[in-house]
Amino acid sequence: MWEPAGAEACAAALGGALFLLLFALGVRQQLKQRRPMGFPPGPPGLPFIGNIYSLAASAELPHVYMRKQSQVYGEIFSLDLGGISAVVLNGYDVVKECLVHQSEIFADRPCLPLFMKMTKMGGLLNSRYGRGWVDHRRLVVNSFRYFGYGQKSFESKILEETNFFIDAIETYKGRPFDFKQLITNAVSNITNLIIFGQRFTYEDTDFQHMIKLFSENVELAASASVFLYNAFPWIGILPFGKHQQLFRNAAVVYDFLSRLIEKASVNRKPQLPQHFVDAYLDEMDQGKNNPSSTFSKENLIFSVGELIIAGTETTTNVLRWAILFMALYPDIQGQVQKEIDLIISSSGKPSWNDKCKMPYTEAVLHEVLRFCNIVPLGIFHATSEDAVVRGYSIPKGTTVITNLYSVHFDEKYWKDPEVFYPERFLDGNGYFTKKEALVPFSL
Repeated sequence: MWEPAGAEACAAALGGALFLLLFALGVRQQLKQRRPMGFPPGPPGLPFIGNIYSLAASAELPHVYMRKQSQVYGEIFSLDLGGISAVVLNGYDVVKECLVHQSEIFADRPCLPLFMKMTKMGGLLNSRYGRGWVDHRRLVVNSFRYFGYGQKSFESKILEETNFFIDAIETYKGRPFDFKQLITNAVSNITNLIIFGQRFTYEDTDFQHMIKLFSENVELAASASVFLYNAFPWIGILPFGKHQQLFRNAAVVYDFLSRLIEKASVNRKPQLPQHFVDAYLDEMDQGKNNPSSTFSKENLIFSVGELIIAGTETTTNVLRWAILFMALYPDIQGQVQKEIDLIISSSGKPSWNDKCKMPYTEAVLHEVLRFCNIVPLGIFHATSEDAVVRGYSIPKGTTVITNLYSVHFDEKYWKDPEVFYPERFLDGNGYFTKKEALVPFSL
């Protein structure tokens, strides 16, 4: 047995070692939180967690909080996300300056622990800027053109889905119900036709559950718990927290997507693709002997998941907001209905060709996109090399947040931005006119 003095000496040594370790970690964290020379100014933060507490404790949504900070620190300011240096861009001019005029530099994605854990920086949306991103983007653009919106026959498939949607509404026989599920199913099926070559019935509970988990993860990804995980990934060993729920949801979703992909590829004929999954598998075949190819089964799952959520969550929310605004502004609803009756009544079926004949309806939809801010902070970017913006130095690897909400309420480009006013998208002759500063899904 140890002598008491020896035990005390050992305990003191362990305590001293632990103290030195914590001290070293503290110093390291403080060094990470120091603003680089020439970095944009920003609100003061707390030790270790920086501005994460301010974001979490604010009664306002993050994009509103950031816009208000820009009124204090300028259109480009910085945030300390627990040692992760972030730059927030506010207003159309500075967003355009970075994403258009310096597009190559600001096209990268930040290597945040969340993205590393979820997609290993693969797939499409969170992929690092490089060959993998370029190849995947090319395939997606070509697939949506070839299997979807670029084909005249696809219009009839959209109309068919619209009929399923109307039939589902009529089953309620005038009783009140929540539009969300039906809209989500209908919108998702348009994307599903391109990805899998098939639609899912509104009674498919497995698919509905997957979409529900997707939506839940979108909300969880913006939580303070996940910001903390990005700053201190070691908390991932804890069995609780919103980040753990996010990871559990993702595991279920990826397993379900894997089974959908297997089912969609059963009747596949190589080099004769019928949908996106087929086309992706063809790319995998062509690159199987190329070590630099980024097409893989894992990246296929990530890409399919990202396409579903990007095509479903955004459009579903736009339509739900549109319904709400029609209820809030019956006069606007009446004008939209009048235009629809005038143009559509003769044929009974809407067509792409009718779009240019319905300027007011087009204006209303664009004002919905501006006002409701579907993706208020866009997708996080990162600098691929050192950059200079408005005289500020932004080092390579800095996380860049584009506050699209601030763009759509930028008084330089929008008169009375707090007012829902579709006529801002009409010229003096009543024709629809595009607005440069409308960037609902980023530039």
